[in-house]
Amino acid sequence: MLNRHVKCHSGVKRHVCPFCAKGFNDTFDLKRHVRTHTGVRPYKCQACDKAFTQRCSLESHLHKIHSLRQLYSFKERRSKLFVCEICGFTASDPESYHDHLRLLHPDSAALRKHRRRAIITASDSPSSSLSSTTTTTAAASPSPPSSSSTTVTAALAAEYTGAQAGK
Repeated sequence: MLNRHVKCHSGVKRHVCPFCAKGFNDTFDLKRHVRTHTGVRPYKCQACDKAFTQRCSLESHLHKIHSLRQLYSFKERRSKLFVCEICGFTASDPESYHDHLRLLHPDSAALRKHRRRAIITASDSPSSSLSSTTTTTAAASPSPPSSSSTTVTAALAAEYTGAQAGK
């Protein structure tokens, strides 16, 4: 944690926004910032349908507006949300998320990263896991979303993905 904090004060920013050239010290901060350009708001309020770019903003909204407080035990992990940074698609499990990427964004940086990790994992384990990964890849594919707003966001994100691919 201290090393991460020390990087905040460094003049070197390793991760640069492809939209406005603002620099960041880690990918998480860059991803959060890029959402301001792409309009991706994956965290939706179930009570009023307002959407947020960050989970903490949703939780604050739930508490202040709807008087709902999320109660978590000490060190309890919240359920992970898998977010397509290109079109805003969200999934609660990695399989659905990766199926979405394979179907709609086969050249995305996120899918390339997933494939690299799968190759590394497969090389660390028996060869049977590689064949099961390949089988899973060819499995079910979800139907694509069909909204016109997705097209605008997808165009912005395609530019973002292309910029990330060049790095």
